[in-house]
Amino acid sequence: MNLVSALANSYEALVEQYPEDIWLVSHVKKQAHIEVAIDMQGRLIPSLTKLLEGNEAKTLIPVTESSANRSGAKIAPHPLCEELSYIAKDLPNLKQEKYAAYMEQLNDWCNSEYSTPKLLAIRNYLEEGTVFKDLSELFELPIKYRNESGKNTPIKVDKTFIRWAVVAPKILDTSTQSDKEIIESWQRYEARFGETDFCFLDAKSVRCATRHPRFLRSSADGAKIISSNDSSGFTYLGKFTDANQVANISYLNSQKAHSSLRCLIEKQGVKIKQKGNEPLVFVSWSPRGKPIPEPTEPDFNDLASFLDETDSVDHTQDLGRTYANQLKRYFNGIKTKNQLDDNDQIALLGLDSATPGRMGILYYRETIAKEFLARLEQWQRDLGWQQRVKINEQWQWVNSAPSLYRVLDGVYGDVLKSADTLKKNLITRLYPTIVEGKPLPQDIMQSAFHRAINRVAYKSDKTGKSEHWLQNLGITCSLIKGFYTRTTNSTIQKEYPMALQQENASRDYLFGRLLAVANKVEKIALSKSEANRLTTAERFMTQFVNRPSSTWLNITNALVPYQQRLFNSYQGYDTASKTLISQITDMFEPADFTSNQKLSPEFLLGFHNQMMWLETHSIEKGQWVKKVTAEHATESLEETV
Repeated sequence: MNLVSALANSYEALVEQYPEDIWLVSHVKKQAHIEVAIDMQGRLIPSLTKLLEGNEAKTLIPVTESSANRSGAKIAPHPLCEELSYIAKDLPNLKQEKYAAYMEQLNDWCNSEYSTPKLLAIRNYLEEGTVFKDLSELFELPIKYRNESGKNTPIKVDKTFIRWAVVAPKILDTSTQSDKEIIESWQRYEARFGETDFCFLDAKSVRCATRHPRFLRSSADGAKIISSNDSSGFTYLGKFTDANQVANISYLNSQKAHSSLRCLIEKQGVKIKQKGNEPLVFVSWSPRGKPIPEPTEPDFNDLASFLDETDSVDHTQDLGRTYANQLKRYFNGIKTKNQLDDNDQIALLGLDSATPGRMGILYYRETIAKEFLARLEQWQRDLGWQQRVKINEQWQWVNSAPSLYRVLDGVYGDVLKSADTLKKNLITRLYPTIVEGKPLPQDIMQSAFHRAINRVAYKSDKTGKSEHWLQNLGITCSLIKGFYTRTTNSTIQKEYPMALQQENASRDYLFGRLLAVANKVEKIALSKSEANRLTTAERFMTQFVNRPSSTWLNITNALVPYQQRLFNSYQGYDTASKTLISQITDMFEPADFTSNQKLSPEFLLGFHNQMMWLETHSIEKGQWVKKVTAEHATESLEETV
C-alpha cells in the first residue's frame, strides 16, 4: 500500500510537470487513425477530416472502468472516440450489439446535466448513420497508418480508430482530446458509477476500483500490478474470503497511482530491454515533483566539470581526498539546485512482468533525500576509480564510480544480450548496493576480474589500444575497490585509494605494479614500428595471475630485446624503468616473490595504479617527474615517454 500511496500522492505534481503526457483520471491515450471534423449541427466537414500519423495520432480519450480493460470479444465501448465497429451504423457486417451499447452510453451522457455542445454535435452526426459512407468517399479503406518511425501498417476497416473535431466560429480548440470542458464533463459524469466500499488508503468508504489500469510500460503492456480476476483454486482462499480483502483501493487513488507510474516510467524510468518481453524498469522519484539524480546513470559530463582538478593532483598522495571533496561539492550542488529538503520523500521502484498479465515488484523502498544523496555519494566514494569514458567524442579518464549499465558490460559483456534471466538477476542484486549501501557480491566482482585479465579477448585498434578493455579495466578496479571497502569480513576489509600506493608491500599489489611497468616498457619500444602488437605482459596476463613467479621470469626474458631498443633510443627511460622495477622487486618478501600462489584481485589495483602513474609521469634528467599540461591527463597509454 505504501507504493500505491506514494504514486497517488505524486499525481498532482506530475500533472503540473508533464501536463501533455500524463493520463488524466478516467482517460487513456490511444493511437487514432482518422480525425473526423464536423460543425455544431453535426454536419461533416470533408476538407478538415484527415488521416493521422506519427506523434499527431496520440489521443487522450475518455474511458469507462470496463472499456479501459476490454480485451478479446468483450463489448465495452469507449464513451466518445472509438473504432468504426462501434460507431459506424452503416458498416458492412456491423455487430449491432456494439453500436447499440455505444449509442446507449453516449445518449445517457448527452442527456445528463454534464452534457456539452460538442457532445450533442457528435451525437447528431452519428445518428445520421453515414460514417462509413463518408469516410469511404474521402479515403481508400482500409487505410495505411504511418507510425513515428515512418513504417506503414494496414489497419482493418472495423479497427480504424476515430477521434473528433468540432468546428465553430467562436471555438478556438476544435479537438475533443484537449477540451477541458469535455474532460471535466466526463470525469463528473463517470464519478456517479461504481460501488462504495472501504478504501485501505483513505480509511473511509468511497467508490472503489473493480478493475485496475494496465499499459504501464507501453501500449502493448497487459501486465497489471493489482489484479484479482482469478478466484479459482487457492489464489487467496484460506486467508481471505474475497479479493477485496487483499487490496481494496478507491477508484480515484487507483487512477492517480497508475497514471503517475505510467508517466514516471515514460519520462524518468530506466528501461532495460529484454528479448521478446517488455523491458525491466527502474524508476526513482520525489512525490513532490522535485528532480533527483538517477541512481543507475551518473552523468559523466556533469561529473567531469566537478573533477577538473585532476590534472594538478599528485597520483601518489592526494587524489582520493580531492575526489571526496569534489563529490561533496557535486552532491551539495544537486541538493541546492533541485531545492531538495533533507526530509523530502524519495521512492525507488523496480518492475518486471512475472507473467504477461501480472507485474512483479522487484524492488521498492522509500527513503528521504538526505539519505538518498548520501548513498549515491557513498557509491561514488567507495567505488570511485579512473574510468575510461567518451565525452564530446574524446576518450578521457574520469574519476567516478561506474554506472549500472557499465557494470553489466564489465561483468558479462555480450553474454547478457541473449541472457535476460542473468541480466535481471545481476541488476536486482546490484541495485541495492547503489541505493542502500550494501556490500558488493563477491561472485560479481570475480566475474569482472576474470574478464579484465583476459586481455587477448579484446580487439585492438591500429595503435594496439583497446578502449573496451580500458573501460572494463576501470570498471573492474571499481568493483574490486568497492568489494574490499564494503565487505563484512574484517580479515580482508581494506580501503584502497585511487592513487598509487608506493608503500604498499602486498605481494598481489606489487606483482600488479611489476606487470604494468613491463607492459609500458614494451609499448614504448614498439611504438615506432609495431604499435598494434599486444605486449608480452598483455598476452600473459591470465597466466601471470595463475602463476606469477614463473610467468614473471618468462616476461623478463622476453623483455630483454625491448629494453635494448630503449637503451639505444631512450637511454634515460631505460635506466629509470629498470630502477623502478628494482625498487618494486626489493619490496617483496623473498618467499612471496618466488611463490607461484595465485594472485588475488588486488593485483589489478596495483596494475592500474602503476599504469596511470606511468601515464602521468615522464623522464627529465634521469628522474621521474609529473607531467604538467592538462592534455596529459587524458593521454593514451602509448603516446609519450
